[in-house]
Amino acid sequence: MTGTIKRLKEQGYGFIASEEVDRDVFFHSSELVGVEFNELREGDRVTFEVKRTDKGTNAVQVSRA
Repeated sequence: MTGTIKRLKEQGYGFIASEEVDRDVFFHSSELVGVEFNELREGDRVTFEVKRTDKGTNAVQVSRA
């Protein structure tokens, strides 16, 4: 899937907006591939996969598009 980083939090996580998912998708810095968390900016295009958990939908394998 593709999307845009909507929000980044200093604690090492953020949210991705995507037309393919009906709400913003949470991601954690531990799921980044080929990019460091501090290199990301709100508005960056990313690719990711979706994993469903007890707490909702999470983005995994997140990389800059």
